[in-house]
Amino acid sequence: MITRITISDEQAQHAIDEGEFGPEIISAAPCVAVVLTQSWCPQWIVMERWLRGLERDGKPAEFDLCVAEYVYDKSPISGAFRRFKEGVYRNGQIPYVRYYHDGRLISQSNYVGSRDFLAIFADATKGSPS
Repeated sequence: MITRITISDEQAQHAIDEGEFGPEIISAAPCVAVVLTQSWCPQWIVMERWLRGLERDGKPAEFDLCVAEYVYDKSPISGAFRRFKEGVYRNGQIPYVRYYHDGRLISQSNYVGSRDFLAIFADATKGSPS
């Protein structure tokens, strides 16, 4: 099942300071997607729509997934966060997604559809104890 949370400015500042999000984000569930984006991005609008649909439908049924979202253009640390994302994570596109399994980074992407998004975690959880 999917759960969605919002990353706070304080948690984003922690990522800037430490180079990575804290365990309360990346270990919030066995599978975690950290989505970093800006509110105006058309691909984020589409992604947010299918994430809402997954949440409404109780999907995925086979594993627990937390989607942690940071829409940083509305943040007081927007400029600093964008520089961090582009400099440290080396990704200037949005949405930018970081995929974690058991607190470990397993993949990264920009926009993907729901099928490819879920496939990354389905592959990671094969053979993992529930």
